[in-house]
Amino acid sequence: MKVKPKKFLGQHFLRDREIALKIVNSLTFHKGYDKILEVGPGMGILTDFLKELDKPLTLIDIDKESILFLEKRYSGESIQIMQGDFLKTDLKRISEEPFGIIGNFPYNISSQIFFKVLDYRDHVQELVGMVQKEVGDRISAGPGSKTYGILSVLLTAFYDIDNLFIVEPEVFDPPPKVRSTVIRLKRNEVTKLACDEKSFKRIVKMGFQNRRKTLRNALKALNLPENIVRLEVLDKRAEQLSVNDYINLTNKIDQEWKN
Repeated sequence: MKVKPKKFLGQHFLRDREIALKIVNSLTFHKGYDKILEVGPGMGILTDFLKELDKPLTLIDIDKESILFLEKRYSGESIQIMQGDFLKTDLKRISEEPFGIIGNFPYNISSQIFFKVLDYRDHVQELVGMVQKEVGDRISAGPGSKTYGILSVLLTAFYDIDNLFIVEPEVFDPPPKVRSTVIRLKRNEVTKLACDEKSFKRIVKMGFQNRRKTLRNALKALNLPENIVRLEVLDKRAEQLSVNDYINLTNKIDQEWKN
């Protein structure tokens, strides 16, 4: 029995077991978490190696056909198998304790997966995921890079990011039209940003939505006070600022509004 990859779900099943083992071995169990959540296990090529780690393991997949396959394949194993949409799942249902996430993520929702992880950053201590190379490059990019963007800033605020290795299309069924990359996120020591997080997100998003403009023009809709508008940092474009630069700018703007 095989599961047929479904285009509308963005499924490309990895066939190379050596690469699967390399992905699983990229987990470091950073900060000592014990539980693992695999997103989109498909036919279980990662699961085969994950279950050998002897850690509490949960699988979640939106594809009913995959779920039926996995339930049969791992019958008798102490693996929790859930049918559902990861993006709509309350991850506290998975575990109230810290856990790690791993998966060959569907290309069509990979960015949404990372935004979801940010919402549960107090739980998700580590993530190892395969994504489209373009997305991996964007997430791991630093200030000054053309691929540096909203996700780069927001994730770097709370995670240390490593772009681990590239995976070629021919090891998938069906082969995607793009190269893939495996990235790793490890939770850093930041428990709370040194500024108002809601304001921080708004400024970052507004800046990158108008990334060709200087921040002075990109943030025009905020009707900033004149002494903020004159700040030299606003001569820069969004991709030129680090996380700390955005934190400092957020604090200056918020302080001015309070005054």
